[in-house]
This record gives sequence, C-alpha cells and structure tokens, in this order.
Amino acid sequence: MKCPYCRIDQDRVLDSRASDDGLSIRRRRECLGCKRRFTTYERPAESPLKIIKKGGGREPFDREKIRRGIQRACWKRPISDEQIETLVTHIEAELYDNFETEIETRYIGEVVLTNLKTLDQVAYVRFASVYRDFEDMADFVDELEPMLLESRRKLGQEA
Repeated sequence: MKCPYCRIDQDRVLDSRASDDGLSIRRRRECLGCKRRFTTYERPAESPLKIIKKGGGREPFDREKIRRGIQRACWKRPISDEQIETLVTHIEAELYDNFETEIETRYIGEVVLTNLKTLDQVAYVRFASVYRDFEDMADFVDELEPMLLESRRKLGQEA
C-alpha cells in the first residue's frame, strides 16, 4: 500500500476492524517514511457486474461513477464524505444483492434517486434533473409536486 502523502510503499497497520457497512475491512495505517497516518478499506473481489448502457453497450460496474454523481448532487450541501461513502456502499450492496451479471443504468439511477431522497431532498432534485434530463421549469415542478404534497400531508398529520 503506497502512502497517499509521500508515495512510499512501506507502512504498518495500527488497527483493523470491520467497517460500519460490514462489507469491508477498515485498516488504520502509519507510513514508515513520513510517519503520517491514513485509512484504507479492503473489500472482497466481487464477480464482475456489467452495466447495460442506454445505447445497448456494456461496461464493467464502477462504484466511483456513482460516488462522483452523488458528490456532484451533494455539492455545497451539509452532507459529509462519510455519509456519501455509506450511501455508495449501500447502493452497491443493493445492486450486488439483486443482480448477478448485468444491470441496466436505468435501474441504478432509480436506486440512487431513492436513496438520495431520504438523505437530502435538494441533492435528490439535483441528481434527478441530470438523470431524468430536465429541459425546463415544468420538469422541476413535476418532480417536486409529489414531494411537496407528501410534506404537506405530514405537516397536516402532526398538527
């Protein structure tokens, strides 16, 4: 494991434990060169899941693409990197639990939307606007209307 700070390939493991998601091992390491500490996560190799693109092409599953999309949607929102990592891990686990070899991008987008809706509604709308290719304000209104009705319904029950 190369140190992310000085790039030396010599470190020692200070602590190992199962990560919060239970799917990986969290290791706390110390670089023997610069003495700085860093955390790594190890996960078992999965059977390769192929993504079926809208045009019919196929490519290997890449969790980093999901993370980048969620990070863009959560930009300048009060959401930590740990929350994003937990969300990405949850989405990845859901995909591997429900599919063995191939999955359509449409399904991945819907899973991300469902999970973002519970995390942050602004991030949800941002992601939906790109994923569903909003063209004008009417598309935003159509997406927000059910959320507003649900919010009003909940407020009416609490009153």
